[in-house]
Amino acid sequence: MTSHQGLASDPLLRLLAPARPLRGRLVLAALAGAATTAAGIALLATSGFLIARAAQHPNVTALAVAVVAVRALGIGRGVFRYAERLTSHDVAFRVMADVRVRIYTRLERLVPLRDTGSGDLLTRLVSDADAVQELVVRGMIPALSAFAAGAGAVLLCGALLVPGGAALAAGLLLAGVAVPWLSAAGARHAGRRTTEARARLAAQTVDTLNGARELIVYGAAGLALRQTYEADADLTAQARRTAMVQGLGTGAATLLGGLTVWTVLLLGVAAGTPHVPLAVLVLTALAAFEAVTALPAAAAQLGQTRAAARRITGILDTPDPMPAPADPVPAPGPPATIRVRGARLRYEPDDPWVLDGVDLDLTPGRRVALVGPSGAGKSTLAAVLLRFRDLDDGAATLNGVPLTAYDPDGVRGLVGGVPQDPHVFATTMRENLRLARPGASDPELSSAAARAGLLERIESLPEGWDTVVGAQGLTLSGGERQRLALARALLADPDVLILDEPTAHLDPDARRALTADLLDATRGRTTLLITHDLDGLEGVDEVVVLDHGRVVQRGTHRDLLGRDGRYRALHDAAV
Repeated sequence: MTSHQGLASDPLLRLLAPARPLRGRLVLAALAGAATTAAGIALLATSGFLIARAAQHPNVTALAVAVVAVRALGIGRGVFRYAERLTSHDVAFRVMADVRVRIYTRLERLVPLRDTGSGDLLTRLVSDADAVQELVVRGMIPALSAFAAGAGAVLLCGALLVPGGAALAAGLLLAGVAVPWLSAAGARHAGRRTTEARARLAAQTVDTLNGARELIVYGAAGLALRQTYEADADLTAQARRTAMVQGLGTGAATLLGGLTVWTVLLLGVAAGTPHVPLAVLVLTALAAFEAVTALPAAAAQLGQTRAAARRITGILDTPDPMPAPADPVPAPGPPATIRVRGARLRYEPDDPWVLDGVDLDLTPGRRVALVGPSGAGKSTLAAVLLRFRDLDDGAATLNGVPLTAYDPDGVRGLVGGVPQDPHVFATTMRENLRLARPGASDPELSSAAARAGLLERIESLPEGWDTVVGAQGLTLSGGERQRLALARALLADPDVLILDEPTAHLDPDARRALTADLLDATRGRTTLLITHDLDGLEGVDEVVVLDHGRVVQRGTHRDLLGRDGRYRALHDAAV
């Protein structure tokens, strides 16, 4: 690997790539930071001059310039500090926003993730992305500022006494380069472990809170809490190790600063430097170490930052499960006709077939129910039609063209779905529904909610459409969450609607009511209803019975009940 390739693959540099167009602001922030530090150095040096010169009892006019300079530097330091903070945080927030958008965009393409919990994703989106901000604000800007201000201090001391300038340069290099390097090396392992421990604690906490009811019901709450305490103890131990390295680095830098000041003082005295220049020399050397004091702690955090960057790039580098073809066919307009012939699919080469020779027709306005026991392959077929899976064998076409020839997003714009477990955001009913079409008007929202049988419930809420439903729709029943998902789908208005187990987890009365509303709302719309609940299926045009990945029966509800077979067995078992 060439050095250029190595730099390009470094996770930190990759995440900082959005800062390249902001180089001007970055330089401005560094200059403002250097000016802040330089003003502090100059303020102390001028104060030393003022005190030493005043001891000689000169005419007051000889001190006028120094007095004005002290005031100007005191004010200027505050102004420069504000400018540095404003500019550096502007750059950091822009970079961090870009990183978060890139993470979210990648996650959107990876739905559903099978090996990453919600708590871990939250950590990557929040805490790990925050590490980028810390790198810009506490790492890059201070380092650039320290170099500029430190160089100016060395030049000033060198002009007063060459050996003093050389001693200051050596001290600043040790405190600003050697000590941070040692701090980074010492905290590298602890920093990586801290990031991992923080992610583990976040995942454990979120999963425990989300599953609190089930944990209490099954008596597993104590175990979950112990695991949370163990994760917290691990994070505390790793943070303590990092803090120890940071403390040692800061102490070493302070010690080097003191030794350097004494060295400069002794060199000045040995060279017979007059009192006033000697005071300026020593106080300049003392103030110059302000520029490097924060660098060891920032370097110690580099291990955590690099680990966080690696976790983020791990998401960004995850291959797209359904990549778009190199030259995709433009998505067709409605009406849409979907045909599946001889569909075969399995998840692993040695696994049994999840779909084994399935045929299905979804023609305009036709409603088909796909029924069968759990594990029959119903949801897998829905994933194929929504382009979350590709067939291993057979064909699935949209208006006569293979689904794989289209961009997956283009297919999903025409084929929409209601998942078995729809997500409800911790916001208002209006915003939860408007997710399907952000520009929808209130009358359009009301129309979709009415067709889904939800409008009456919304209007009965204390604040109507502005009622906050809580995290994951905590204040809504299971049926109301499903109706909200149906209203979203109706508002999005796809040409083909796929309803995946919409009545799952509901009681019999709620299932019958929701099924009736579903069939009423989808009248005249091409619909695939995936369900194991046979109530109300007399309203669909065809029932396809799936068992172990094979179509074992097909026909209308009345026809299938009139003959022996899997469908009548399922119906009799439900009764």
